[in-house]
Amino acid sequence: MFIPFHDANTLKHIKVQWVTLALIALNVAVWLFISLESEQAAQATTVGLGFIPAIAFGQAQLAEGLDIVPEPLTYLSYAFVHSGFWHLASNMVFLWVFGDNVEDAVGHMRFLLFYLLCAAAGALCHGLLTTMPEAPLVGASGAISGVVAAYVMLHPRVKVWVLVFFRVPLPLPAFVPLLLWIGQQFFMLAVAPDGDVSWGAHVGGILAGAVLILVLRRRGVPLFDREIVTPRAVRNEAGVGTAVAAGADGRIERLPWGRGRG
Repeated sequence: MFIPFHDANTLKHIKVQWVTLALIALNVAVWLFISLESEQAAQATTVGLGFIPAIAFGQAQLAEGLDIVPEPLTYLSYAFVHSGFWHLASNMVFLWVFGDNVEDAVGHMRFLLFYLLCAAAGALCHGLLTTMPEAPLVGASGAISGVVAAYVMLHPRVKVWVLVFFRVPLPLPAFVPLLLWIGQQFFMLAVAPDGDVSWGAHVGGILAGAVLILVLRRRGVPLFDREIVTPRAVRNEAGVGTAVAAGADGRIERLPWGRGRG
């Protein structure tokens, strides 16, 4: 439906989104490692790290040598394995655009906890709903779905640049594409629960993210903030916030490699 590629949402409590960057780096590293393996070894690694409901629920056992991590660690390890480059890239783009502001709202360590709990909730929901309990689930989508749910609850009116239908770039208030995306996950779970995409994992992550942001956000961090922030790319020279040092509210530009301002 769409791909986000930029927002102009400033960081208020942290200087650098260290946990978001570390999660992206770890996901990329795991993908590179698996990609360099032989096809047989890559499949074995995917099975060993993936979340398999039949294994997790004690209905079956992996063959000797495939149990890379013990249960229940596959509730987490599956979220760092991806089936291909585009699977990895799409998840990491969402984490890059939205993860820093959620990390800012909850703090570094609580964001790591938030991310892992959303991943675990995605796996659990998938396991309870899937009709193919022996197939491994892989990918960060459950955790990313939680990040998306938290972001839209924190910053629904922040302008986000998105590629609509993967072609047309538009700046939209975050709630427009993100609520449509969230609605799509529930709709697809209802109409196509057995597809190649685990809509159940997405829904589990969304529900977990929506609840966890209520509990884990910093004291004083509001929900549904009313500030409208326009992406720098659409600000004109006479507009508010064109200065690169600080806006009227005194917030300072971030390091240029840290995506955006704050």
